[in-house]
Amino acid sequence: MPAQFLMNPTAVPAHSTLPAGEPATRRRLAAAGGRGVLWWLAMAIAALVLAPVVAVAARAVLGWLGPAEGSPTGTWAHLLATVLPGYVGTTFALCAGVAVGVSALGVGAAWLVTRYDFAGRRHLEWALVLPLAMPAYVMAYAYTDWLQFVGPVQTSLRELTGWTRADYRFPDVRSTGGAVLMFSLVLYPYVYLLARTAFLERAGGLAEVGRTLGLSPRAVFWRLSLPLARPAIVGGVALALMETLADFGTVSYFGVQTFTTGIYRAWFSLGDRAAAAHLSMLLLGFVVLVLTLEGLSRGRRRFHDLGLRRPAARHTLRTGPGALAALACALPLIGGFGLPAGLLLRLAFQEGDAQFGPRFLTLAGHSVLVAACTAVLAVGLALVLAYADRVHRGLATGWAHRIGSLGYALPGTVVAVGMLIPVTQIDHALGAALQSAFGWRPQLWLTGSVAALVLACLVRYLAAAQQAVDAGLARITPNMDAAARCLGHTAPAVLRRVHLPLLRGSALTAALLVFIDVMKELPATLVMRPFNFDTLATQAYLLASDERLAEASTAALAIVAVGLLPMIIISRQIARSAASASAPTAQA
Repeated sequence: MPAQFLMNPTAVPAHSTLPAGEPATRRRLAAAGGRGVLWWLAMAIAALVLAPVVAVAARAVLGWLGPAEGSPTGTWAHLLATVLPGYVGTTFALCAGVAVGVSALGVGAAWLVTRYDFAGRRHLEWALVLPLAMPAYVMAYAYTDWLQFVGPVQTSLRELTGWTRADYRFPDVRSTGGAVLMFSLVLYPYVYLLARTAFLERAGGLAEVGRTLGLSPRAVFWRLSLPLARPAIVGGVALALMETLADFGTVSYFGVQTFTTGIYRAWFSLGDRAAAAHLSMLLLGFVVLVLTLEGLSRGRRRFHDLGLRRPAARHTLRTGPGALAALACALPLIGGFGLPAGLLLRLAFQEGDAQFGPRFLTLAGHSVLVAACTAVLAVGLALVLAYADRVHRGLATGWAHRIGSLGYALPGTVVAVGMLIPVTQIDHALGAALQSAFGWRPQLWLTGSVAALVLACLVRYLAAAQQAVDAGLARITPNMDAAARCLGHTAPAVLRRVHLPLLRGSALTAALLVFIDVMKELPATLVMRPFNFDTLATQAYLLASDERLAEASTAALAIVAVGLLPMIIISRQIARSAASASAPTAQA
């Protein structure tokens, strides 16, 4: 609040009242704003995010009712009798394996770097996040080339032992177990980041109290630190499972039959959109199940620590245990980033890549175009949703803000199927209207352009932009809004002249996160891309599907490189924040 308003109450306009606190400020801003442009824009954005879900549900209901006697379509009946039980079992097995894998890797690494000091800990603390820059399907291509029968591992094994193919049995990486390994190595940073933060904030004081009561370090971990970090750990596991359910490239390349591959096959191979919609609704049911199981399992238990929020002093390990701790932290980093990146580099430099040239530049341009358009639109829509919820506090804007985050829980295939249904209908209606009015030849105005693909990616990754924008907007006091409104500025003017300059860093972070995610997006791009419009992700997948891994390596490396630099920056910031948080303990 400007000083002149506090010293001279007459400077405040007669129609304005100074808020006594934050709730009063929000009530006043909401009353002053009314249902203006921001409110209606927020409702439109929520409708856009809900459109794929509504379209898929409507298509599924219409498919079940059918044109005749309410019986399911022939394709759906065939899927139900043959492959659907396999889809359910494989998806459950995949989710269970990934949950165990990311929990073990993420929690173990987080506990070691927060509670112990050993050689290389400072570098490992930020480097453990780097596997997030490696798409799971890219790592699947690299490991397949490395572990296949003619790959370097089995070739070296036969040369050393003199065995033939019939003399030994080597595990097949292209299996459900291999897919679990790929997802675990790529997605464990979700659990690592959240568990590490929980251990830093909560484990310190309680761990010291536990030790004074005679608990061993192992008992402190199992009885105190782990239960308090449970919500954070389960949140990270839920994120990893949603990414697993949304993946198409890895499971398709490994031949693992899940709901995602079934949706793609029903839509394109069998040509039955109703069957694809049925499978999409079942996949959404899996997502809802993942999100609700944690709440049911938690019950009435609560995990407040009631103070003692200080980081614990790290225990310095001797040479032997320190080397084991460093090795335990380095293994997931090597397996999830170092080894696949090295394998891709070997393929690109030793065997050559025919796609490196004008064709590659075209693919990179397509990827950057879609990612940049989506990032700009996502930041703009996230700003509208967040500011509308700030100004128009109410049930409608609150639900619109929550719905905006729904897209991240939707698998890319479901979003693509859900967007194609209404977009195709709009195209047909628009073409018929133009032909009737002007005699123009009907064509696919939206489906045949990049616009539909950008819309699908926007729905899918709007939540990533919302998280960054919400965090930045929460740091701006509502008193600044009140001061600007007292000076006669409207809500859009306050957003433009006050909040946007302050949110520049958060907006850039949001755009960067969305850009990285869209560059890696595969299932929605495969379904929604126009004819003769390939991206780096689709090119890498198509070449790898044809067993042309050397040619796919350049596109795969480009995708990794785009996400590598931002991940390094974010990881270093995390490490610096941890160092500043532990500084008082070190001085004590």
